[in-house]
Amino acid sequence: MMVIVMTNAPPRLSGRLKVWLLEVRAGVFVGSYSARTRERIWAQVEAWIGDGDAVMVWDAPTDQGFDFATVGTNRRMPVDFDGLKLVSFFPRSAAVPQTAARPPPPGRDGRNRPGRTEEPGSGTESR
Repeated sequence: MMVIVMTNAPPRLSGRLKVWLLEVRAGVFVGSYSARTRERIWAQVEAWIGDGDAVMVWDAPTDQGFDFATVGTNRRMPVDFDGLKLVSFFPRSAAVPQTAARPPPPGRDGRNRPGRTEEPGSGTESR
């Protein structure tokens, strides 16, 4: 058994996987193939994923009973920890500081709405 989950994948890749696997939900493909066929399918995913990302999980004779691989721009990284495969996140890019706070979206607290000039409830709002 193997499962491939893709996000932001190009339609041509989804179409290609539909030839070999059953799409049980958008971006989730399931099938049962030999290791050789599984590796060939995964090679196509790696070649065509573009800006998307994907993970493939398959049965394996490990303590966990499965193994997995990832590919793509926003991917998690498999890490071996005492014979168990765990998931680690790639660090954020240096271009975006980790401590940068995002401003609240407009209108969330009644402020920053287009057309408002004063604090809400002061009676001097313009609409």
